[in-house]
Amino acid sequence: MAQTVVGLFNSASEAQQAVQQLTSAGFVRDNVDVAAQQQGGASSAGSGRNNDPSDYQNASGTATEGAVDATARVAGKAEDGIGNFFSNLFGGDDNDDARAYTGVARSGSSVVTVHAATADEAERARDILDQYGAIDVHEQAAAQGYAATGSQQATGGTAEGTQKLNIIEENLQVGKRVEQTGGARIRTRIIERPVEESVRLREEHVNVNRTEVNRPATEADFAAFKEGEISVTEQAERAIVAKEARVVGEVSIDKTATERVETIHDTVRKTDVEVENLGGARTAADNDQNNSTGKL
Repeated sequence: MAQTVVGLFNSASEAQQAVQQLTSAGFVRDNVDVAAQQQGGASSAGSGRNNDPSDYQNASGTATEGAVDATARVAGKAEDGIGNFFSNLFGGDDNDDARAYTGVARSGSSVVTVHAATADEAERARDILDQYGAIDVHEQAAAQGYAATGSQQATGGTAEGTQKLNIIEENLQVGKRVEQTGGARIRTRIIERPVEESVRLREEHVNVNRTEVNRPATEADFAAFKEGEISVTEQAERAIVAKEARVVGEVSIDKTATERVETIHDTVRKTDVEVENLGGARTAADNDQNNSTGKL
C-alpha cells in the first residue's frame, strides 16, 4: 500500500543530506522530493514549466510532483499550499497534527517528501529521515504555540494515519571456529661423518736361505739325488669393511587435546518503548506496546 512520508529539517543542507542517504539506501530519486521553505511560508523551489503540478520542478531537481510546493503553486499561495498538503495527509484542517506540521513548516523548515510503495519502505524512510536530522515536529510546534494530540507522532506522517515501531532485541550467539595456533614438524636428513678403526693384519713371507756344506754324501743323500721341487706359499690378511645399520632410537609425534571454559563478555541491545500520554503523566511501557513518541 502506497504511503507518503514527510520529514521537516531546520536547514536545506540537512534536507539534502537526508535525500542523498535515501538515494544511497535504494529509494528511487524520482520518488523523493525536497522543498526549502523561507521564513514566512514562501518556497525557495522554482516554478514548473507549464503551471501544472505534474511537471513541477522542485528544489531537488526532479521532474516529479513536489507535494508541498506544487500544491502551494496551484493554490496561489505557499501558506495555503502547505496547509492543504498536510490537511490532505492527516485527513482534515481540524486535525491537530496537520496544524502542528503546517505551523512548523511555515516557520522556515525544509520539507522532504518520500513516496513509499509499501509500509516497510515507508518505515525505512522514516528511520533515515530521523537519523539524519528530522526535527521533532510536536516539540517544536509546542514551543511555537501549536497544540498536537493524537497518534500521528512517528518519524513520518502517512496517509493512512497508522504508525508502527519495530521492537528489536539483540541476542548473543556464541559459536566456535577452529584456527591454527601452533604445531611441530619433524624432518629427517642423512649426514656423514668420518670414522676410523684399527685392525691387526698378518702377512707371511717366504725366505730362501742357501748354506754352504762340505761333507761326504750318505745313502740318504743319494736317495734324494733326483729332480724335484718344493713349493711354499705366502698368505696375508686383508681388512674387509662392511656396514651394519642398526636402529638406535625412535622419534614419535602425536597430539593431545584439552578443553577449557571461556566466558564471553559482551553487550546486547533491545528497544525500550516509552509511551507519553500528552497532557498527562509519562509512564514506562513494556516492549509489547505499539505506540510511542518519535520525531516528525
